Amino acid sequence: MEYLIKKLPQFGGTVIQTEDEIAACTMAIGANYAGARAFTASAGPGLSLMAEAIGLAGMTEQPLVIVDTQRGGPSTGLPTKQEQSDLMALLYSTHGDIPKIVMAPSTVEEAFYDTVEAFNLAEEYQCPVILVTDLALSLGKQSVEPLEYHKFEVRRGTIETEETISEREDKSYYKRYEVTKSGVSNRVLPGTKNGIHHVTGVEHDETGMPSELPENRQQQMDKRLRKLNQLSDRFKQPLFIDSRYDEADLLVIGVNSTRGTIQEVLSRLTVDQVKANHVQVRLLHPFPKEELEKEMKKAKKVVVVEHNATGQLASIIKMNVAKANIESILKYDGNPFLPDELHQACKELV
Repeated sequence: MEYLIKKLPQFGGTVIQTEDEIAACTMAIGANYAGARAFTASAGPGLSLMAEAIGLAGMTEQPLVIVDTQRGGPSTGLPTKQEQSDLMALLYSTHGDIPKIVMAPSTVEEAFYDTVEAFNLAEEYQCPVILVTDLALSLGKQSVEPLEYHKFEVRRGTIETEETISEREDKSYYKRYEVTKSGVSNRVLPGTKNGIHHVTGVEHDETGMPSELPENRQQQMDKRLRKLNQLSDRFKQPLFIDSRYDEADLLVIGVNSTRGTIQEVLSRLTVDQVKANHVQVRLLHPFPKEELEKEMKKAKKVVVVEHNATGQLASIIKMNVAKANIESILKYDGNPFLPDELHQACKELV
């Protein structure tokens, strides 16, 4: 944050430190509503405080980017230690049903590019996008290939202008929440002529006016939820896949910073003449179930490696992949997996 306070003004940006994560999240929503690209960042306890505001962004269909660095919980827990125990909270902590995108980079390089993409997706789909990391990834240092800035593109989605609105025959209140086939309505920024509409956290009709009519409720809910139907098809790399064998003895699945350790373990298993493949989940929601199921079918055994006590990633996989027969390797003492201990645990499973 201190770095960004000095750096962002050079690019027309600013940093505001609020009194708590509730204020930070709602302020970010307001900034996005006004047309700025804004994000907020915290760890698990802060994510808990943001839960209600995330629902507000979902209902009002405002872009919102949140960075969550997972660390030891619950409560104050292990504030400076490694854990991956926010996964269920990322997906399900918000009350009610809203569209939400949860991205999980597994290297520093991916985190850099994924942050840019998070802003694009938030505006294109007009919904919250959570970029989740863990302590080891957030604080770790890695060598990367030269970053290719020319690949960046800014995609702002369907923002209408005074000119496009003036071409409409209907001059009544602007249908900010118009029911569309894609689920994404045209967006207009405050102050745009003839773009007047109502914004509220309660259910509303196409112009934003409050409405509890059953038919309207179902139409608006269905519209919001179908936004993400095709996201997994166009998300560039929902899984990192190292599929060395068409018929493997073992498939190792991880998320976030465990990628490097798992890659080291695969090399050791090769020396042991164990055929092992590796998948790192990069898109937690909507979940890329078809792609993962394809990789799981190649292996005799599947093991999920994660830093929590309840096997949260394994549970998410079981909810999405039919007949998922999964073993878990768990570590939740605050320390990252060491290659030696993970190697030994995988050998015992085989």
